[in-house]
Amino acid sequence: MPEWMRPPRPEGWYADDLDHLPEAPRHTELIDGALVFRLVPQRAWHSRLVTNLVVALGEQASPGVEVEREMTIRLDERNRPEPDLLATRAPYYDPDRTFYTPEEILLVVEVVSPESAHRDRTVKLRKYAEAGIPHYWRVEDEDRSPVVHAYELDEPTRAYVATGIHRHELRITTPFELTLDLDRLVPGRKT
Repeated sequence: MPEWMRPPRPEGWYADDLDHLPEAPRHTELIDGALVFRLVPQRAWHSRLVTNLVVALGEQASPGVEVEREMTIRLDERNRPEPDLLATRAPYYDPDRTFYTPEEILLVVEVVSPESAHRDRTVKLRKYAEAGIPHYWRVEDEDRSPVVHAYELDEPTRAYVATGIHRHELRITTPFELTLDLDRLVPGRKT
């Protein structure tokens, strides 16, 4: 095992350690003090869907809302996941930023891959809710069509409540007004 992969302390890694690991592969996440690497190549379906979602959300986002791709969120000192995309209300643009905080996030979107399915469906769902992120979408591949499972935070319980499963079209009013033709987000699925 390369020396850089050894945790700097017995209890593991901390969120700020990610900024000091130049040898780490792209898209390295920190979950409960453990480094998580993407071990399999990303599928074209996933990549194209994320790109098209970033563009579509960016075009329809409310003023002051920015849509980012693959930026980590410092949930706490031991967790810094990297969602596929997020909508932020960060007060200013910082070109040297390496993470966002939960208070700056309106929406987190995870596009499920076979290797990330458990984390996206359970671990991250719980962690994002506990951190107070208001909205979470999990996008699943259903016969090559994107299906959005939308959740909204129930503040008193710090848990997500499912607000809908969207096939073919997504129409929402929170965190901002948005209409998406989901079938147009991936090639070969145009209606």
